[in-house]
Amino acid sequence: METQDETFGRRIDGKSELDEALDRWHHKAELRFGPVKHLMTHPGENKPPNVEKWDRRFLDAAQLFSYWSKDTSTKVGAVIVDPHRRIVATGYNGFARGVDDTMERLEKRELKYEMIIHAEDNALLFAQRDVSLCALYTYPFMPCSRCAAKIIQAGISRVVSFESMEPRWLESFKLSMEMFKEAGVNLTLYSL
Repeated sequence: METQDETFGRRIDGKSELDEALDRWHHKAELRFGPVKHLMTHPGENKPPNVEKWDRRFLDAAQLFSYWSKDTSTKVGAVIVDPHRRIVATGYNGFARGVDDTMERLEKRELKYEMIIHAEDNALLFAQRDVSLCALYTYPFMPCSRCAAKIIQAGISRVVSFESMEPRWLESFKLSMEMFKEAGVNLTLYSL
């Protein structure tokens, strides 16, 4: 069944460009490591009842926490949830505690990137407990590759976010998908 998804890109032979990239990565992984279970799911695909409802609730919470960010260009929120659907930690992108988040610093992109802590990092730092087997929800897009490495290392088993074709992050998102797949982290992406 072919559908058009304006948020995620045009369809080519029934697949988005990102789906085609994932297929190529999957093929390479199988050549290198043998049969690999496909770990990326889409809404309604192989999930128990009510999962999408809970996913939407926690994505709404991540969106709420994103509003706390003072970043003038991109506000990102993250929520870590344990297997019993309890919120373990939250985070948003911002400067470290005690560091002045002046408009001058926030508006200079290169300087800001050197100083800012991503929402996912903040949530992992604030968890102050083992987050193995927990899920991470992010808004408005999936974690970058730097955060993906930390998420994998922390033991997060599932990442839920929104599809995005944000040009400046696209290569990082592709690398994140590859890393999640190799590490066995389930990635679920919804349309925004």
